[in-house]
Amino acid sequence: MAYFSVNGKKVYYETHGEGKPLILLNGIMMSTKSWTIFKETFSHQNRLILVDFLDQGQSDKVFEPYTQELQVEVVKGLIEELGYEKVNLLGISYGGEVALQFIVKYEHLVDRLVLFNTTYRTSPWLKDIGDAWNLSRGDAMDYYLTTIPVIYSPSFYNRNRAWMEARKKLLTDTVFSDKDFMDSMVRLTVSAENHDVREELKGIRTKTLIVSSEHDFVTPKEEQQELHRLLENSDYVLLPDTGHGSMYEQPALFTALTLGYVNAKDLSMSVL
Repeated sequence: MAYFSVNGKKVYYETHGEGKPLILLNGIMMSTKSWTIFKETFSHQNRLILVDFLDQGQSDKVFEPYTQELQVEVVKGLIEELGYEKVNLLGISYGGEVALQFIVKYEHLVDRLVLFNTTYRTSPWLKDIGDAWNLSRGDAMDYYLTTIPVIYSPSFYNRNRAWMEARKKLLTDTVFSDKDFMDSMVRLTVSAENHDVREELKGIRTKTLIVSSEHDFVTPKEEQQELHRLLENSDYVLLPDTGHGSMYEQPALFTALTLGYVNAKDLSMSVL
């Protein structure tokens, strides 16, 4: 557990295990604590690196407006802090967007990239979803009902009632009732409004795994399919009967796909 600085702000990170470096980039509501159940497996043969973006978790707040370019510099600063020439990146949702912007600017620092539930742009659909989140911020239950149910597939949400009710109580009683957290969520959401790298991705050669969920209502699978088309050196997987929160709905597949892709000795095998 340690800190480094970016633009005078403290950024929290932690490392676990040894081996090929793998940095996990959080979704918008996540923090380093969100990866607790994955730490042991992800650090078994890799050096697992967790980081809180600015305005997340134990990193500093940013009270002036910013874009995701600031978070790109957080990732760059982290790699410099750890002294790596190349790393592997896993990004989910917001973290995947930052990862895409990162390879556009610093492709030479990335070996392999894994993206779950990630879009190459903030579409009008996604922009309006973000606006709805921010408009509901004044009431914890309103915010929960606006943001959380659509993150999961209907089958998962309905099947795991006890877990979802416990999560509702935790989030509405504490997290979504915390003004500082909600102010950060608004800033994080706004920071992604202008995300669009469709032109910049042309010519990117980083070996990339793109994973969609069949029932992703936040970043629909069509967005990842287009991303697969844009990234000429990418592979594509669709998770059936899964929602936007794929890491929670399909933890075994999330782990196996990531570690298999990152640690495979050769991803260019051919029988021809």
